[in-house]
Amino acid sequence: MARAPLLQLSDISLTFGGDPVFADLSLVVQPGDRLALVGRNGSGKSTLMKVMAGLVEADQGTRVVTPGVTVGYMEQDPLMEGFTTLGDYAASGLDPSEAYKVEIAGEGLKFDPARPVSTASGGERRRAALAKLMAEAPELMLLDEPTNHLDIEAIAWLEAELSTTRAAFVLISHDRAFLRALTRATFWIDRGMVRRQETGFDGFEAWRDKVWDEEDMQRHKMDRKIKAEGRWAVEGISARRKRNQGRLRALAALREERSSQIRRQGTAAMSLESGAKSGKLVVEADNISKAYDGKVILRDFSVKILRGDRVAFVGPNGVGKTTLLKMLMGQESPDSGTIRLGTNLMPAIFDQSRAQLDPEMSLWDSLTGDPEMRVSGKADQVLVRGQPRHVVGYLKDFLFDERQARAPVRSLSGGEKARLLLAKLMAKESNLLVLDEPTNDLDIETLDLLQELLDDYDGTVLLVSHDRDFLDRVAATTIAMEGDGRATVYAGGWTDYQAQRGEGGGTQGWNSVSYDGKRKAPDASAATAATAATAASATPAKTAAKSKLSFTEKHRLDALPGVIETLEAEIAKLETFLSAPDLFTKDPVKFRKGTEALVERQQALAAAEEEWLTLEARAAG
Repeated sequence: MARAPLLQLSDISLTFGGDPVFADLSLVVQPGDRLALVGRNGSGKSTLMKVMAGLVEADQGTRVVTPGVTVGYMEQDPLMEGFTTLGDYAASGLDPSEAYKVEIAGEGLKFDPARPVSTASGGERRRAALAKLMAEAPELMLLDEPTNHLDIEAIAWLEAELSTTRAAFVLISHDRAFLRALTRATFWIDRGMVRRQETGFDGFEAWRDKVWDEEDMQRHKMDRKIKAEGRWAVEGISARRKRNQGRLRALAALREERSSQIRRQGTAAMSLESGAKSGKLVVEADNISKAYDGKVILRDFSVKILRGDRVAFVGPNGVGKTTLLKMLMGQESPDSGTIRLGTNLMPAIFDQSRAQLDPEMSLWDSLTGDPEMRVSGKADQVLVRGQPRHVVGYLKDFLFDERQARAPVRSLSGGEKARLLLAKLMAKESNLLVLDEPTNDLDIETLDLLQELLDDYDGTVLLVSHDRDFLDRVAATTIAMEGDGRATVYAGGWTDYQAQRGEGGGTQGWNSVSYDGKRKAPDASAATAATAATAASATPAKTAAKSKLSFTEKHRLDALPGVIETLEAEIAKLETFLSAPDLFTKDPVKFRKGTEALVERQQALAAAEEEWLTLEARAAG
């Protein structure tokens, strides 16, 4: 006998500020469902989840929860008025005999139940809200960005809890590794419509691309038909006959259908360009140590970071990652040891606290008021890498519309604030990027674009992130801060670091494996940032097999055949173009540019083929 659904939405329509968010939207959540709710920033994911939770009432349609079913919602900004401590809030609604569940969740999520609400940060409040939901254990859990403000250890704990729960849940998250590990079906919200696919997030992107390809093909066919019918209407038979009048009406209907189609939101037109090259040495730390109030942050740590390195800093919240970054940037001094900064450094910093954004300023003023972006005498323009741009046009590159330009920063979602901060950062010339939690709140498409921009960036990147997938895609070197002043340099990203620790690339936290302080840092040939490991980590240890490709190398090996095919096609087009016998005499400039482009692509093809052969040989070895 089929079980009744836990939750059902039917024909939901909702409008905010005159703009439709949903129209005739329907969905069903069944017992045991493990659902990813995905979509672009601004597509309405959080709003839809609030409708599911009964916190937002739709203009039309019905919400039905099966009698006896409890629905729990993790609030992003929980209201805690009337509660003295975070523990009081998290235990509210629980029987006193079940208060221990809050302590268990608090330990896993690493928040202090005794922390006064008045002094708690936004991240601590979110962790308390998540602990409250986990302790209440409803039949249906609605989780909106549960991994934000969690370190990898806490994410691993939450992942393990959700993987064993019997409750159904719906997840909004941009953490690919988290979604892949937990979900079995996907709700995709796109332009006010929800589609369901009975596969987890792992199959989402292939499904999305297939849907979009089919949509593009249908749109192309419709455009061709409209064009052909339009030509007939102008040049063809007189439209006096009834059948011709019907054909004209069909053409009008086609045009109306085409104009009513909602275009997909484009990808942000973000651009990241490095300025003048820095010196070969970016920063060198020699046996530095640091302590605060008797707590050792770092002990006898050495590292050399060279131009072009991609270095990730990982470790539990509060272990000192940001402090180490500040020391390496010369913003704080070590208690002992020395730090030497390279020459001609032009840093650009992404601050996880969003301190560079004034919540009361408008987006317009936030950009034009920046001293480094101000254009003298032009109140409506900003300086973008040395060139003036209209402020609204530049905001549109980051997917803001004209109406948002005068809105206050506090009205933005988390993802929009992150994009605004990226707009400020990318307007400046730099050769050293310091990115402290840049992935929080960004949607998957923007994360992909950011990764591509970092891949092409000629400067040096220092990255703090708890997004395991993003670390694997970007980092060539990982500095792991594991507590008690220990920091060790590893070659590769997150998965490589886990393998070298002997954890098989799993998702365990730092406390799950004992640490003897005697691991050897990777050899300098594996990554330039690993050239000077800590003295405490000098004893040899087992390392991953050299023939095994890293995540980034595997990704590159998979991508190279497509790169080679594209280059071959471009070379063929250029050779055809240059084969015109009179091109040189008629347009020598075009001939010269075409020749230069051909040589460039031939060199790129040779390099790509050589790289493919090298990686293929290593993979086979």
